[in-house]
Amino acid sequence: MKKLIQFFVLIVAVSALLLWSIAKLNDSQGYSSGNTLTIYNWGDYIDPDLISLFTEETGISVIYETFDSNEAMMTKIQQGGTSYDIAVPSEYMIEKMIEEDLLLPIEHDKIPNLSNIDERFIDLPFDPENKYSVPYFWGTVGIVYNTAMLPGIEITSWNDLWDPTFKNEILLTDGAREVIGMGLNSLGYSLNDTNREHLLEAKSKLDLLTPNIKAIVGDEIKMLIANEEAAIGLVWSGDAADMMWENDNLDYVVPIEGSNLWFDNMVIPKTAKNIEAAHMFINFILDAEIAAINTEWVSYSTPNKEALAFMPEDMTEDERFYPPEELTEKLEVYENIGKWNLAYYNELFLEFKMHRK
Repeated sequence: MKKLIQFFVLIVAVSALLLWSIAKLNDSQGYSSGNTLTIYNWGDYIDPDLISLFTEETGISVIYETFDSNEAMMTKIQQGGTSYDIAVPSEYMIEKMIEEDLLLPIEHDKIPNLSNIDERFIDLPFDPENKYSVPYFWGTVGIVYNTAMLPGIEITSWNDLWDPTFKNEILLTDGAREVIGMGLNSLGYSLNDTNREHLLEAKSKLDLLTPNIKAIVGDEIKMLIANEEAAIGLVWSGDAADMMWENDNLDYVVPIEGSNLWFDNMVIPKTAKNIEAAHMFINFILDAEIAAINTEWVSYSTPNKEALAFMPEDMTEDERFYPPEELTEKLEVYENIGKWNLAYYNELFLEFKMHRK
């Protein structure tokens, strides 16, 4: 009998040890618990010193993970393997996450710094009354080009890119909506067009661009353009600003046919474990001086109007990155076009990439 009791005691002890080990493992993989905040954000999208400052001011440890596409972020949130307290999706994905009931409502009374946000970026169609999201950064999609490698040439239009002069000089960012969107805009169609004939027309036109395309790449596009490995790139405005910081020969333009006006907002997934800390962090990042520091580091455009006073004038007065309201009103925000239409965009983009080989 005594041996049997010792055996059960041993089983209980081993089980307790296993449970403790699993809890520690979960913590190390990003599961929120206790005084920890887990953030899921795009790469190079926050000044790392601010994370340290938040921990110093609040005593809350931050686990920080990154993604490289809205779709990758969405898949991981849906799988629920990791309990992120904050994520930073783009507008069309926020709309989709709301539809799929994946987000918690933001408690506005816990974020007094929300009053620092420019009214232009509040109450937008993808999240009326900002019930589920808070603005983080915004920008455009456009063309960056090297004026020294292309002397005497001014690019103003998507259609300029089809000029044979630019053979093997164009890098495209690896995004279906950006590239198919460029094809649609070049034909005068909406970025949110789901008409199959229009989409096939756009894909056919993109195929004609193939001789001018050097590569379709991810984040490395910033390094390649800055190092003059190619003269032209389809990029997000913040990436263009980074490149222009590295290379004075670069210029950025929003094409005359139109383009994408995008927003990345902070959200709290329903699986969040530290909701209180999530609100504290969002309020922290919306502080005017903190937002200014973050914007100078990230280089994208801030929606925080109070932060502009703490930033250099050559940054805030550059209309390539802070376009006037009359221009932004002409640009299009990506809409949630639905699963099947998005799959069709991805299919056409894959066919386009295969066409190049």
